[in-house]
Amino acid sequence: MVDPLFAWWAQQLVLCDWAFEPEPNMIDAQAASARLQALGVADRGELGWRLIEAFGTDTADPARLLAALELLALAGSASWLTEPRLRGWLMRLTEEIVSRYDSLEEWLEALRHAKSAEGWVRGDDDFWEACEALAALERDGDGITWDALTAWVAKRRKEPRPSLWADEEHAGIWRLRAAFSPVLEAPPAAIDWPGVTEWMERYWQLENREGAIQTLLWLAGYGHRQGWDLDAARLLTASSAERQEWLAGLAPAERDYGRVLLGFIEHGEPLEWAAWDWLRMVDLAWAGACAGWLSVAEAQQLAAHAADLVLRRYSDWSALARAYQRGCSLFEGRDRLGDMQRDWGLLFNSPVSPWRMPLQQLMSEAEREASRASIMAWRRSPRHWVLALAAVREPEFGMRQGVAVAITAERRGDALRYLEETLGLHPDEGVQALTRYWLPAQAHHLNQLAADAAHGILPDTETPFGRPNSADRAMLEAMKQGSRHAATIHMAEKYAFYLQMAMDSEAFDSQALETLAEALRGTLCRFYPDARRLLEAWAQWETLLPEGEHPPLIHEIRWHLEDPGSPFHWLDWHSSQWHEPGPRPTLSRFTAMALVGPLNNAAWSEPHVESEREAASIREWIDGHYGLHGRRELAEFLDFLLEAGDRQEYQINYAPYTLNGQRLASEIAMLESGDCSEEDRNHLLRLQRVRDNTDGCNELDMTAWDVAQAVDLAIAGRQLGWLDDDAFSRVLERAHGLAAAHYGSWTAYASGLYAGFSFFMGETPEREAFLGSFRQALVAWLSGAPPLTGPWASLDFPGARPRHWAPMHIDTLPGDVKTLH
Repeated sequence: MVDPLFAWWAQQLVLCDWAFEPEPNMIDAQAASARLQALGVADRGELGWRLIEAFGTDTADPARLLAALELLALAGSASWLTEPRLRGWLMRLTEEIVSRYDSLEEWLEALRHAKSAEGWVRGDDDFWEACEALAALERDGDGITWDALTAWVAKRRKEPRPSLWADEEHAGIWRLRAAFSPVLEAPPAAIDWPGVTEWMERYWQLENREGAIQTLLWLAGYGHRQGWDLDAARLLTASSAERQEWLAGLAPAERDYGRVLLGFIEHGEPLEWAAWDWLRMVDLAWAGACAGWLSVAEAQQLAAHAADLVLRRYSDWSALARAYQRGCSLFEGRDRLGDMQRDWGLLFNSPVSPWRMPLQQLMSEAEREASRASIMAWRRSPRHWVLALAAVREPEFGMRQGVAVAITAERRGDALRYLEETLGLHPDEGVQALTRYWLPAQAHHLNQLAADAAHGILPDTETPFGRPNSADRAMLEAMKQGSRHAATIHMAEKYAFYLQMAMDSEAFDSQALETLAEALRGTLCRFYPDARRLLEAWAQWETLLPEGEHPPLIHEIRWHLEDPGSPFHWLDWHSSQWHEPGPRPTLSRFTAMALVGPLNNAAWSEPHVESEREAASIREWIDGHYGLHGRRELAEFLDFLLEAGDRQEYQINYAPYTLNGQRLASEIAMLESGDCSEEDRNHLLRLQRVRDNTDGCNELDMTAWDVAQAVDLAIAGRQLGWLDDDAFSRVLERAHGLAAAHYGSWTAYASGLYAGFSFFMGETPEREAFLGSFRQALVAWLSGAPPLTGPWASLDFPGARPRHWAPMHIDTLPGDVKTLH
């Protein structure tokens, strides 16, 4: 039985110089492909555009409708289209023609007027001969009459028919690719894009699968939009003069971009252009599959993620296209919003556009969930946590997602220089040296200050040594804003950056670094249940504790909060066994280490045995200040400090003079009248301090001076390996107990420490400068202003009654006392 549709189709192809063939889609495949190439249709994407163009937007061009019938025959013969798709398009073209023309004569007349538009006939005689041949087919009964065709079409209008566009499972997302080229058939194949590898190398500088994956994940997570968004956020609050200054500061190649962005701002255009990244991600995923760099499943998963992001951001095709056009304008450096109709008119208005389907129907909820699982699988390794955190400070890391690739020699060198020059970290120290940058006690300190500030029980601004300046005190009072946010992220994000630099150097054990990355992931998952909580905490603490030498990262962090594609939202976010990158001291141990006070930097983590490189400078310090040369001498001297110390020397050699002023004056006069040795000179200075009761030396208990020295030396001894962990713990316990026995508060302890520091200082022209600096440090340690100077303000003094409020989260040191107030 003759197929009426195919019979009519074969008749119309006579007008294209075809011989009458009842099955036009069965000609020689090679010849069909050659003819397609000759017609400028190199792939199925171009075929799709020709089919859309055939229908136009308002009135279809009869010449293009006839040309489309020929293209379908060629594409079917070349196996570009499946049988259902071919028949669907053929039916749709036939319906369009019979709905517009009432007879064969009318159809032929329309073609005659349009024949020269596409150049498909070579003269009037040829055309009329073709018309006569077509009429003869109808008249002789070899074809189908116009009336019979019209009746047949009317009968089948309500019957279900194949989709014009790819409709395989999960194929809806490929409708997004119509922004570049409509997808007739899925999955993608080599015939869809001849020369695709050359295209990717030319326009994306991509040469392999790994690079394609990295770029796809970059488009999803960062793209061009991040830099544009950050510029826009800053410019929105800038004055007109500041905006012009920003524009002038751009490199010459960026000036056009800057002018377009400022134009958008000044004209109130929505500052949103993520579609530029996400639509190109769909296109690149398709290209990757056509090149064989991605499996069909991988391309589908990545494109589905782009579709998910699109559906989160845009309500309809118009909003999507305008956002893309804004992005294209910024990229090209010229405002293309006036070209919307020219660039997008066919997709918006064609009756057969793949965008006739509502945007929100592109994928089912099940497909969305599957896409979310797949994108997280791409970022499952702990390495991606490190990359995400580090990329906030250094956007270049955003291009390093996906498959790990070899680091260039230049990059390795840069990373090594950073580690050595900025951190003083050297490969010969090994991975364990990174422990010194994990500071859990610092996080506890910040959380405690925030909890106390929220309840209004901050330390008094009055100290025996002065008051903190108003800016530092205001910073401390503002800490209450962080009371709901665990502070670990404040130090963890810096640790992640250092860890990434260690990875890039390739000078450390890679497996050990991966273990640290997993520990970092597990810790952050424990303290922050999701990306939003982590980023909100980070933004809050970044606001509260700005780094003077670096601009704050507030805009960058907020961007990650608001952008649905940010990698933070697509990391492997689950709690597992908690094992931190470094040891977490107990609260009492941290308190004991804090007894060192301003004699050294605050000890925010457990000390560990240092490398020989670091040990050399520590040994030099111990030798120069104390003349100690080994573990035995250190142990004996620590015993001396904790049992007697400098305080005993005062009691024996100087305290008696306080009872006999005449003897004291005589002793001073005798020493002043003659030449003094260095030892006698120091003795004279101390006698004068007793006479003047300098810094309360005759009234204050100077045990704190010995305790602080003991803790300082014990930490150094632990770093040298002269003290093992048990011996170090015993020193800390003794120091803790001694401080508790002699003092009742940090203020009293600080007064004793300062008195000892002042009394036992040797002769030096910098004495007043040293004392002034020490007083300033004591003010900061006692007042907590600025907050990161030292931890006294957040700790209960050894043996004292607890006075601090418990934080509202678990980011605290073990052993913390929970007291109900």
